[in-house]
Amino acid sequence: MSDLTAVARVAAIVALILFALLIVFQLALALGAPWGRAAYGGQTAGVLPVHFRVASAVAVVVWAAVALIVVRRAGLPVWTPLPVSWLPVVVWIVVGLLVIAVVMNAITPSALERAIWLPFTLLLLASTLTVAITALAR
Repeated sequence: MSDLTAVARVAAIVALILFALLIVFQLALALGAPWGRAAYGGQTAGVLPVHFRVASAVAVVVWAAVALIVVRRAGLPVWTPLPVSWLPVVVWIVVGLLVIAVVMNAITPSALERAIWLPFTLLLLASTLTVAITALAR
C-alpha cells in the first residue's frame, strides 16, 4: 500500500466516524431528542418542530449516502449509491458543501451550535478534502 493510499484510508475512516456521529445526531433529532439549541441555528429549545424533524430524517439518509461515497472514493470496498465514475465529481461537490457548512456554523447566532459544529465541520472538511486530494494523486 502506498503512502497516499494509507493517508486516504485514514482520512476516510476519520470522515466515516464523523459522518456516523452526524447521522446519530440527526436521527436523534428526528426521533424527538430535545437538542434544538444545537441545530438549525438554535432557533428552538427542546424538541424540534415537525418540519425540522422531517429535515433531520432526510439528512440521515443523505449523510449516510455521502459517507459511503467518500469512503469508496478513498478506495475502501463499500457499496455506493452512485456509479463509481461519478465519485470524483461528487466528492468535490461534498467538499464544497462542507465549506458552506463551515461558514454557516461560523456565523450561526447559536453559541452552542457554533461551539459544537464549527470544529466538527472543520474536521469533516479536512478529512473529506484529504480523501479528494489523495484520490487525484493516485
